[in-house]
Amino acid sequence: MTQSAALKPAPGRDRGPLARATTVTFLLTIAGSASGFVRDLLVAGVFGATSSTDAFMVAWTIPETAAPLLIEGALSFLLIPYFSRAIEDGTPLRRAVWAVLPKALVALVLMTLATAAGAPLLAWALAPGISDHALAVQCMQVTALTVLGFGLAGVCSAALRTRRIFGPPAAIYLAYNAAIIVAILVGRGSLGIMSVAAGVAVGGMLMALIQVPSVIRHIGPPVWRGSVTPISWMVFAPIAAFTLIRQAQVFVERFVASSLPEGSISHLNYAQKIAQVPMVASLIVATVSFPALASSIAAGDKARAAKRVTDDITVAAALVLVASAFLNAHAEDVVGLLLQHGAFSAQDTAATAWAMRLYSLGLLGQAAVGTLCRVYFCAPRPAWYPAAAMGAGLLLNGVAAPLLVGPLGVGGVALANAMGITLSAVLLLTGLGGRVLELPAPALLLSMQRLVAAAAVATAVAVSVRPLISDLPLPALVPSGAAITVAAFAIATFATGSHRDLSSVLKRREGGA
Repeated sequence: MTQSAALKPAPGRDRGPLARATTVTFLLTIAGSASGFVRDLLVAGVFGATSSTDAFMVAWTIPETAAPLLIEGALSFLLIPYFSRAIEDGTPLRRAVWAVLPKALVALVLMTLATAAGAPLLAWALAPGISDHALAVQCMQVTALTVLGFGLAGVCSAALRTRRIFGPPAAIYLAYNAAIIVAILVGRGSLGIMSVAAGVAVGGMLMALIQVPSVIRHIGPPVWRGSVTPISWMVFAPIAAFTLIRQAQVFVERFVASSLPEGSISHLNYAQKIAQVPMVASLIVATVSFPALASSIAAGDKARAAKRVTDDITVAAALVLVASAFLNAHAEDVVGLLLQHGAFSAQDTAATAWAMRLYSLGLLGQAAVGTLCRVYFCAPRPAWYPAAAMGAGLLLNGVAAPLLVGPLGVGGVALANAMGITLSAVLLLTGLGGRVLELPAPALLLSMQRLVAAAAVATAVAVSVRPLISDLPLPALVPSGAAITVAAFAIATFATGSHRDLSSVLKRREGGA
């Protein structure tokens, strides 16, 4: 039996492993998100939304950029298809992985040093209007270590996921957030906001270290003999460009918000952190199925690959749309429950909730982009089209944000983000035909329209019912509102016909398709 065959579940037997992998990944992702909420709650309660938190949020741009570039995004999109093609060509996965790691280590060290050295210029470029530039630079120089930690974690995650091992890669954010929480508790008195930056740096290294035992066990110890097909930087370039342009939407937000009242950058950050939780959860299925998608494309089974992508988008859309309905109806309740403690005031809650409402309008676009981009990057030579699509969205974001902040304040920045990512999603979907896979675009768009209609109904119901349960304490009101929204969405799917689309997807998943 070839190694390629060994990594592929037998027909009819992939239901169990795929379901278990999805469940494990979901549970660990939820745990990671929960620990992230504890982290954000602690930061908000201890430091509030002030000039010092704004300075840290500018430095936070480094790990925010490094994570999609080196963990869940570009590096994963490069290495999982690369490892899958190597296996198809008969190269042992162990040899391919250990051929990549030394070169990656050298590149990551150089990138870390360059980021730390360029911190003064980066901080000024990202937020020229920030009041405490020196503190932003200090925090950024510390958080630059995440480039090394995240990069090594990304290589390990890609190797393990190619081997269909999903637990350790999904647990990395638990370790990351735990390090930040401990650092705040230990150093908040002596270090202030710098304690958060120190925790970020330590947590980044822990993300790599906790995966090492699994890499040794499932991939194998280092091996230096034998040759593998090298990775061309020209292959990585379009993937990196896509990821950086996508992340540049955050740069636009920080740049525009730096001229708004103090705390605006922090309000945007908290709004995004909360709203992105359902988006991240919605992409778990796509994350788990990505190695299988890459293997299907490498083996030439495009029909199976197209079906996987269509199903992933449908599931992701349903999850983010019902979440958007809930967040729009209960924005103040959610923010108040999670963050309004200690130094985080009612005014901070109102500003964060306003931004979150408008930001959540782009969650469907976020989920669609996260699913569709994987298809483009499974080709032996990834196309530049995804980067161009993201560039169009970034341009719209950059033009709209300064125009919208006048009438909408910090919410204008969030709405511009939603507009930009939605445009990019539409361009990725319409431009896919014939490049790697042929998706049933008309049928998929019809399915999305049905789900959007169901979400609109759920939003209207949740908003209407909200006054009837407003006397409940927040710990009871928020889950009650969520249950009402989900129930309304489920009923609305029958009225719009989208229940048939979801039922078909679930049946195929149960059948191992």
